[in-house]
Amino acid sequence: MDMDSASTVVLQALTQATSQDTALLKPAEEQLRQWETQPGFYSVLLNIFTNHLLDVNVRWLAVLYFKNGIDRYWRRVAPHALSEEEKTSLRAGLITNFNEPVNQIATQIAVLIAKVARLDCPRQWPELIPILLESVKGQGGLPQHRALLTFYHVTKTLASKRLAQDKRLFQDLASGIYSFACSLWSHHTDCFLQHVYATPRDEAATLGSLERTLLSLKVLRKLTVHGFQEPQQNLEVMGFLNAVFERLKQFLECCRHLGPDSSCREKLEKTIILYTKVLLDFLECHPCPFIPLIQRSLEFAVSYVFTPVGEGVAFERFTVQCMNLMKMIVKNDAYKPAKNIEDSKAESLEAHKIKTAFFTHATLTEIGRRLVSHYFLLTEEEVAMWEEDPESFAVEETGGDSWKYSLRPCTEVLFLDLFHNYSQTLTPVLLEMVQNLQGPTNVEDPVQLLMKDAVYNAVGLAAYELFDNVDFDTWFKNQLLGELQVGHHRYKLIRRRVIWLIGQWISVKFKSDLRPLLYEAILSLMQDPDLVVRIETASTLKLTVDDFEFRTEQFLPYLESIFGLLFQLLQQVTECDTKMQVLHVISCVIERVSIQIKPYVGCLVQYLPLLWKQSEEHNMLRCAILTTLVHLVQGLGAESKNLYPFLLPVIQLSTDVSQPPHVYLLEDGLELWLVTLENSPAVTPELLRIFLNMSALFELSSENLRTCFQIVNAYMYLSVTQFLQNYGEALCRSFCDLLKDITNEGQVQVLKVVEIALKVSPVLSTHTFQPLLPYVFRGVVEGERYPVVMSTYLGIMGRVLLQNSSFFSSLLTQMASEFHQEINHLLGAVIEMWVDRMDNITQPERRKLSALALLSLLPSEHSVIQDKFCGIVNICVEALHDVMTEDPDTATFKDCMLMSHLEEPKLSDDEEPPTEQDKRKKLLALQDPVHSVPMQQYVYEKLTAQQAGMGDQAFAALMETVDTEIVRQLQQFLQAV
Repeated sequence: MDMDSASTVVLQALTQATSQDTALLKPAEEQLRQWETQPGFYSVLLNIFTNHLLDVNVRWLAVLYFKNGIDRYWRRVAPHALSEEEKTSLRAGLITNFNEPVNQIATQIAVLIAKVARLDCPRQWPELIPILLESVKGQGGLPQHRALLTFYHVTKTLASKRLAQDKRLFQDLASGIYSFACSLWSHHTDCFLQHVYATPRDEAATLGSLERTLLSLKVLRKLTVHGFQEPQQNLEVMGFLNAVFERLKQFLECCRHLGPDSSCREKLEKTIILYTKVLLDFLECHPCPFIPLIQRSLEFAVSYVFTPVGEGVAFERFTVQCMNLMKMIVKNDAYKPAKNIEDSKAESLEAHKIKTAFFTHATLTEIGRRLVSHYFLLTEEEVAMWEEDPESFAVEETGGDSWKYSLRPCTEVLFLDLFHNYSQTLTPVLLEMVQNLQGPTNVEDPVQLLMKDAVYNAVGLAAYELFDNVDFDTWFKNQLLGELQVGHHRYKLIRRRVIWLIGQWISVKFKSDLRPLLYEAILSLMQDPDLVVRIETASTLKLTVDDFEFRTEQFLPYLESIFGLLFQLLQQVTECDTKMQVLHVISCVIERVSIQIKPYVGCLVQYLPLLWKQSEEHNMLRCAILTTLVHLVQGLGAESKNLYPFLLPVIQLSTDVSQPPHVYLLEDGLELWLVTLENSPAVTPELLRIFLNMSALFELSSENLRTCFQIVNAYMYLSVTQFLQNYGEALCRSFCDLLKDITNEGQVQVLKVVEIALKVSPVLSTHTFQPLLPYVFRGVVEGERYPVVMSTYLGIMGRVLLQNSSFFSSLLTQMASEFHQEINHLLGAVIEMWVDRMDNITQPERRKLSALALLSLLPSEHSVIQDKFCGIVNICVEALHDVMTEDPDTATFKDCMLMSHLEEPKLSDDEEPPTEQDKRKKLLALQDPVHSVPMQQYVYEKLTAQQAGMGDQAFAALMETVDTEIVRQLQQFLQAV
């Protein structure tokens, strides 16, 4: 097909693909997808998007298809890669003329050229940079702007490559074009400044000139930060960086001159921010070369942020950047001397000297005061937000990286870093500010109220630094408690700040016996008329309850009232984030007071189903509800069965992988499923039915597998017969699949579940997991290398041999035919391997089990067992050493693994009471041979029976095969039987 007819078909498909009508859209998209790998397709797309007469949406789509094609088919090694001939003609076509009239398409074409450059520059495309430079020098107008735009995207892309060889190539490029880039930027900057101050001013020309200034500065930023290994040795680089300060002042003055309504205002602020980014990036990548700029940077930032110089020109994002510049200089490790001054690098000492000379006592005092008394004050917007949207105000996000972009977190972080590094100077400044504000503040004086809020904020942020200088307990009793009792509505500012402040100090310094006073205050503030105060109080409650010093008995008198008020707050707030925050507090309270929550959860149990229903669109809120339910079930214990009508559908939905929300809810849902089973007094049909979700979860085999295995175990402890009759066969299939393709650690997890099943119900479980047992048997005979896996194999074998010996015989027969061996020979091999690998077994339970299992083969007339008799006795003596403890009074030995029904352990205050599952495990242990058969008694009976069966003389000969020292130890253990 020739080019023209190809263009016509592709054009038609692209036109249909921009249609709103799906009947046209879908087949067109399908058709275009098939063409993606056809030779010539991208040449047609290039013709289409460079044809300015065509519809702009069609051209836009053509650019996008072209861009996606570069990602997929441009590399030589890609499947369906483009031919070298086509790529050569495409490269040439992309840079023949820079005259795209539509801004968005121009940007996409620039990005697309940069993508090709990333792969082909400089080797396959040496002419790209020279052509760009030529066009950038050109005669102004559109082509110059578009070439500059492309030049920027190419530079940005090449600067982002991280391999050593690519970095070197970029450095070569930078050193070749840096002078040109500098003069280009200077030229456009001067032009812009002439336009700004010309009368009359041509707005369009001013804006166009500013655009070019911005683009050339973007290029220069990438070259400066990434283009030089040792930038401090390059005069032009350092010259440019020093010029940045002058230019910044000029551009800030332009802001004043042009005023806030100028059409250039947005671009102008962008350019100013870009200048500050040059400094910040350079400081981050090259801290030592930056040292000569520290003095100017600090002078510049401090004058614009903390003196009248900035008035009328500094805008918020600029202030944030200046503060970040200060913060990065103050905090930079490269600028601090080592602990031993002698070990310090010369550069570090130099930087430290510059900083020390700059941050004089007077400067620091002024900065500290200004930060608190000016930047910490709540703004008019914030006060309005408090009134109009209290929830958004209360849950303001200040975590993570927000200090890089937002003024309040940024000032707080700067304050903390300065305080940390210069606490000797700043502590007295802050304490004096506190001193000046003692006593209640006049509610008619809004300035004083805002000032006290700001100062208390500072004392809360610096709590760790102020540890030695503030007697918080006395302050709390004599001043802060009184402030919390001022009920005037304007004083809510201080009530909220004081309760927040106490939360900040709780874990730093707060006497335990003052807690009841704090709980009284919390109880009162949870009923404050102001919602923001109530939300803040809930947050402080969480910090109090979550603290190491928390004592349940101090809190119990307030539990009922506070829990009720928290619950009211949960109903009063409407935003998803706030509900989550309050739920976290409730969760935390339930978790800390544990079973003492039982009497008070009625209201919550009625409301949570409603909240769950309402939160259908909010998965994160649902996660918070799941976490609350986990703690609730743990607190309720067996009584949690009353929640099943709500609880079980929630677990069912959260763990069903065919339901979309499982992506968010699965982990918490599994946790809830597990604690529900652990606390369940008895199985119900609904509880059993949820297990239908499990086989799909095994197929996911994700990081949640461990919890899935714990859930299976919990079902077996709860009701092994019903569980295995319903699901045993499917479970065994899942396990067989898992074992084919899993790590050693994973194998151990799977096999432990089988081991527990055999412990809970030896006969039914042997039958259920029959298909899996040959796998274990083979592992034993072949001597599995990995000790922990081998130990688990032997644990399973021991259970089968000891508790279902008839099945063991049939398994032995089955395996003998598989191995083409005689049964006796195979049994001998198993016993030999067992004796040999006994050291792999570290758990005392499994060691005793192994001894009991091997002893259960006696008495026997089998020659093979008599052959292995010595090994069996060795294992028995080892196990006796493991489990027998000497009673010093009677000098007799007793088996320490035996359990009696009588032991009901007394719980200390901090210990969790046993769950229903703990009780089930205890009952099970009482029937387990490991805990119910006395070891020395069993050894004695088995050996006596062997002796009776074969006669004294033959038995004596058999005993002579055993090492005399082992025999002596055996007699010592058995003398008291």
